[in-house]
Amino acid sequence: MALRFTLRQLEYLVAVGETGSIVAAADRVNVSSPSISAAIALLEGEFGLPLFVRRHARGLSLTQGGRQFVAEARAVLAAAGRLNDLANAITGQVRGPLSVGCLVTFAQVILPGLRRSFTERFPEVDFRQFEHHQAEIFEGLRQARLDVALTYDLDIPADLSFVPLRSLPPYALFPAGHPLAGRADVTPADLAPLPMVLLDLPFSTDYFLEIFRPLGLKPKVVERTRDIGVMRAMVANGFGYSIANIRPAPEAAPDGRPLVLVPLVGPAPLCLGLVLTDGAMGALTIRAFLEHCRETLAEGLPA
Repeated sequence: MALRFTLRQLEYLVAVGETGSIVAAADRVNVSSPSISAAIALLEGEFGLPLFVRRHARGLSLTQGGRQFVAEARAVLAAAGRLNDLANAITGQVRGPLSVGCLVTFAQVILPGLRRSFTERFPEVDFRQFEHHQAEIFEGLRQARLDVALTYDLDIPADLSFVPLRSLPPYALFPAGHPLAGRADVTPADLAPLPMVLLDLPFSTDYFLEIFRPLGLKPKVVERTRDIGVMRAMVANGFGYSIANIRPAPEAAPDGRPLVLVPLVGPAPLCLGLVLTDGAMGALTIRAFLEHCRETLAEGLPA
């Protein structure tokens, strides 16, 4: 008897297996929790064995058979992706699914406009976006949840490739009226004695702190946050300065209070680019996205 299930249901199975939660899996693949639950129930009924152990208030754990099924489901999804890449190569058409990750610190500035212009150019691409910090991006690429990601050249591991797109120098962020807000530029020595609001994310934190270390300085961190909007609002409300490499547009915090960005001289700029797995450039859709990024970012950040 033929098995009746879809690639999408296998994708849901893998998402639940990796997250251990219906809610987290639904958030990852951008569907409702009932859709995930229905897919798991269908697969368990179709194969005639339990794939998960349900633990009240503790999520789902894979059974021994479930672990084997998730591994095979990943292989099936990878093979289906290669078939789609082959069809695109044969027909010369840019189409099919494309899962794009983006570093959370600049996703709101870059990703929506880039996505809009790319999908207008290639309307047959099923574009999915995911905002992550750096460590999550690396893991998403390795587990094939992401096809490609926009990020900085921060500690790119040897098993992934980085394609540079644009150099972005650092800025110091101040509230309006700050004594340094009217300067043409500032240095790490100017900032070190002042209270700092640190954007505290994996890899990003090390970059911000490394700005001061070569000078034997240590910043005076008074607040930490993992949210770029909260960081900007804390600065705009006078809790301290911060550092960023992307200019917000407009130059204001989410609560509307103005920010002043002053170039920070001394530290090397970060490089914005695409990170991807070895061999990913063989896919026509990924190559098209890379070229679109090159063209768009060469003209400036998308609005």
